[in-house]
Amino acid sequence: MLALADLELPTADAEIWRYSRIADLDLTAFEIQPGSREVMGDDTFITLDAEADETIATPDVFAEYNAGHQRTVDITVPANTAVSEPIVIEHLADSGSAIFPRTVIRLGAHASCTVIERFRSADDAASLVVPVLAVDAGPGSSVTYLAVNDLNESSWQIGHQLIAAGRDSSVRLSTITLGGHYTRVRTEATSKETGSEIEQVALYFAGGDQMHDFRVIQNHVAEHTSSDLLFKGAVQDRARSVYTGMIAIEEAAKGTSANQTNRNLTLSEGAWAESVPNLDIRNNDVRCSHASTVGPIDEEHRYYLESRGVPPEVAERLVVLGFFDEVLNRLPDGDIVGEVRERVARKLSIGVMS
Repeated sequence: MLALADLELPTADAEIWRYSRIADLDLTAFEIQPGSREVMGDDTFITLDAEADETIATPDVFAEYNAGHQRTVDITVPANTAVSEPIVIEHLADSGSAIFPRTVIRLGAHASCTVIERFRSADDAASLVVPVLAVDAGPGSSVTYLAVNDLNESSWQIGHQLIAAGRDSSVRLSTITLGGHYTRVRTEATSKETGSEIEQVALYFAGGDQMHDFRVIQNHVAEHTSSDLLFKGAVQDRARSVYTGMIAIEEAAKGTSANQTNRNLTLSEGAWAESVPNLDIRNNDVRCSHASTVGPIDEEHRYYLESRGVPPEVAERLVVLGFFDEVLNRLPDGDIVGEVRERVARKLSIGVMS
């Protein structure tokens, strides 16, 4: 395995890295470390630091390097088993560290579980976090997964999510990204067998000099499958965001229903957002839709609140929180929804003051 500093990084000339900050990544600033990790949940279903599963795809150099330095949490739920309480994984990245978490979720037929994974920084210094998520949902199974990026605004995260949905299975994939200097999540969600359903939602909010970058493929290879994607983001100050989505429907995937929606708010003149939805449809017997918007807050909404005595900065906060409600309402039940609302409101206040 090459030393971290010797990796040959991709360039923004490649379409998959277009708009990215990959040219700014200095690998010499980081040292490979295990990082701190805490796993909470029923030990019956959890195995720590198992050997690498070579069947898991490695779509680029970062995922490949993860395979060589991974710290794995393997969650295996046997057939006809429901895990009653969420399994929670907390990662803590130290100053100057490069960590390579890997979470593997395997569900047998008609099994179910919820997994919440959180990434935090130990201090204000930069770190590099390269996580891989692999989900294999068996027939009739149901899995809910939530990733929360709470890294500091000096850190990098370059992640991969690889989803395979079996016959009549249901996968709910949620992402909350508030942290990171540059945060990138590449998701390849494959409806591989008849009747599978995949739902993806994301909330992201970048301020200062942050950048959030999402690349998503909704891949349908079997007939009568469905996928639904809703990503909502906001940028303020000098922040940037990128969403690139692809609905890919193979010739055999007749009867497929697939939707993708990406909405973005630009809250400052210096902020920038890019939204690029795409379709690759190779069967006519399908229902597909895509929608994307980039723009400022609706002035009618702002005026309505201000005309009733709400101060301008409070009106903006209320409109943004309302904008995100559609995503928040789809998150797993628990304290995380209230916490995210609070964090978004606090970030808006910082943006107003700056």
